This record gives sequence, C-alpha cells and structure tokens, in this order.
Amino acid sequence: MKTNTILLASRPQGAPTEAQFRFETRELPALQSGEVLLKTRYVSVDPYMRGRMSSAKSYVEPFKVGEPIAGGVVAEVVESQAENLPVGRLVVGNLPWQEFSVAQAKMLQPLPAEGKAPASYYLGLLGMTGLTAYFGLLDICEPQEGETVVVSGAAGAVGMVVGQLAKIKGARVIGTAGTDEKVAYLKELGFDEAINYKTADVPKALAAAAPNGVDCYFDNVGGPITDAVYDLLNKHARIAVCGQISTYNATEVPTGPRPEGKLLKTSSKLQGFIVSDYHSRWPEGSRQLAEWYEQGKLQFEETVTEGFDQIPAAFLGLFEGDNTGKAVVKVA
Repeated sequence: MKTNTILLASRPQGAPTEAQFRFETRELPALQSGEVLLKTRYVSVDPYMRGRMSSAKSYVEPFKVGEPIAGGVVAEVVESQAENLPVGRLVVGNLPWQEFSVAQAKMLQPLPAEGKAPASYYLGLLGMTGLTAYFGLLDICEPQEGETVVVSGAAGAVGMVVGQLAKIKGARVIGTAGTDEKVAYLKELGFDEAINYKTADVPKALAAAAPNGVDCYFDNVGGPITDAVYDLLNKHARIAVCGQISTYNATEVPTGPRPEGKLLKTSSKLQGFIVSDYHSRWPEGSRQLAEWYEQGKLQFEETVTEGFDQIPAAFLGLFEGDNTGKAVVKVA
C-alpha cells in the first residue's frame, strides 16, 4: 500500500518556508504481529518542531533530511494485528506526517471509547498541550490565591490553558497576545487583564496591569515581553520557561538585558522544563484536566485547517500568529 508523506527537504536558515517540505509517495511495509495500519485523522503542528528542523543539539533528536516529519497525530485503526486495538479504534501517538502509517500498538495511546471531548482535543487540552500547562504552572510556578500570574503567548494552545488553571487556583491573571481579537478572547476566558503586545507600550501596560508586581510568570515567548516582566518580579517570584518562540528563527544569538541581577535581588526561581520530564505523572495530569473540562472549568479553542496538503502552511502560520489556541490539521 502506498501513502502520501511529507519529508524535511532541507534545514531552514532563519524562518522556515515551503521550500523545507517535500511531498512524496512511499510504500508502507506489511503488517507484523502487534502492529496496526492507521489512517490519519488529525495532525498537530507545534512550535517546538522548528527546533527539530535544525541540526543543533537539543532535548530531542532532530528530524532527518529526506525523511518524514513526525509529531502528534490522532488516527483510526483500519487494519489490526494487535488484540488490544480493534479496527475503528481511535488512537493518539507520535507518527509521521502521512495519510496512512504502520505503527506498533504498544507505542499508541487509545482514546476513550466514549470520549466526552472532540478527538482533536487529545492533541491539545487533553494531550501534550494541556499537560505542558498543567505541570509547568502547578509544579514550577505554584500559584497561590491572590497572587499575580503573567502568561506570554496567552492565546496560544498552552497559554490559554495556563491562564485558566491559574484562575482555578484563585490567582489574578494577565496575558499577552498579538491581536485585539485574541485579547478579547482572553477576557472571555476569564483573564483579568490582556495586552496586545503589538500595539501597546508593553513595559507601561504590564506595570499598569500588575500594580502589585508579578509573582508567577509562564514564559512561552521570551524577548522584550520577558524583559518587561523581569522588572516587575516580586520577592520569591517563580518563572517557568516553556518556550522562546520569539527567537526560534533567529540567525544570530540575540543579546538582551541580562536577568541574573533581577533574579538575585528578588530571590526568584527560573526553571526551564520539558513536558516529558513529568512522564511518570501524565496519568495524574490527564485525569485532572479531563475532570476540570467535564466540570466546565476549562475551555479550549482550536484553529483547524483542512487537508493533508495544508500541513506545511498550518505549521508556518504558527510563526505569524495565525492561530488562536491549538493549531491542528484535519486530514480525514
């Protein structure tokens, strides 16, 4: 059986373009015992994939030039040699950007047979995205009732969950986003303040929004927004570094204000993390996120693009701020 696939054609220098992707038809291997044939339903596109397009050392192996790009995928079992995954079952896993693929059943997570959430949510709120928000905020930032939490990239897939979790914990929440529409959406989610970083004087706007300083900062962006937050840190502030999307396409190492002095003077904690650090606790996070979602305490937004051939464009749109919430591609 043949399938369409998307390969990494070359490594980008600076911002990636359509030239980095190549479509190809490949032959799938025959099913072996314990394997399933999958039809791709939804593909997740995520900013971290930009790092995997580079050959630089990181926390995960880079994509190989000339080989399929891979990431989070929801797929349907269409043929099975695995007793625990019957035909028709939906699964989520790290799979190649292909319309069909063969995978070992043990590497896949079955979705609930009678899920109360859309299948694509298992790539977002009820998947890696939600878990990233859950552990980064609750384990590293540890927001307390009445404290002030700032979230950069707050209208993104992780940021919007972080803000809602902070509200559940009784914190005052400030978010930054790149359009007035996203700012309005953050207010709908319950954020106390939201700032359009493209039109506002960010240092002044943050200072006005956080007159009592900042206790927790969930950093998805880095750059000037982060520099402005550091000036407002309270004693024993906690900072979770989840992403630095403002620098992902930089061709030179950016030099900005050095934060060490501010961290020292405020006895603040700065910690980077990867969601896989908490792998042993994923079931805990998944259960709690599902419970809050079913109770109506968590809302979630998706930007859904349709068509397998639109996956590269959806990925590139992440760096233009095209998405509100989780960016997914509906393939079938």
